[in-house]
Order: sequence, then structure tokens, then C-alpha cells
Amino acid sequence: MKITYDSEIDALYIRLAEGEHQCRTLQLTEEIALNIGKNELLVGIEILDAKEVLGSGNVPNVVLENISFTVV
Repeated sequence: MKITYDSEIDALYIRLAEGEHQCRTLQLTEEIALNIGKNELLVGIEILDAKEVLGSGNVPNVVLENISFTVV
């Protein structure tokens, strides 16, 4: 997973799947969109106006709980 933030346009992107993917975009709100790949794989999440959407002008800390990773 890779999380990137572009302060010039206030956009946050959470990339969940590595590699090249042909995606369709599912627009949840004006600010939040999901990139869906083959077999309904969630490839990424885009958040526009991230500071406003995520609250109080700050991008919050990310906490991962109960997640196991397999190295291939």
C-alpha cells in the first residue's frame, strides 16, 4: 500500500494494489472516488479536498490493526 498527498491540489491517493491496472472509477461523492480493477479488485481510493474531507485541516495518522502481510 502506498499513500500519497499532493498539497498543490489537496488530493490524497491510497494505492492498495501494486502494478498496472485497467480501472473503472466509482464516484462515491464529489470528493471521493474508488478505482476498481479486474475481478472487482479495489486498486485505489482518491480523496479530493482532502483536508476538508478528512477533518480539521490535518491529514490524520494512519493506524493499521489486525493486518497480516504475506511477502511473495
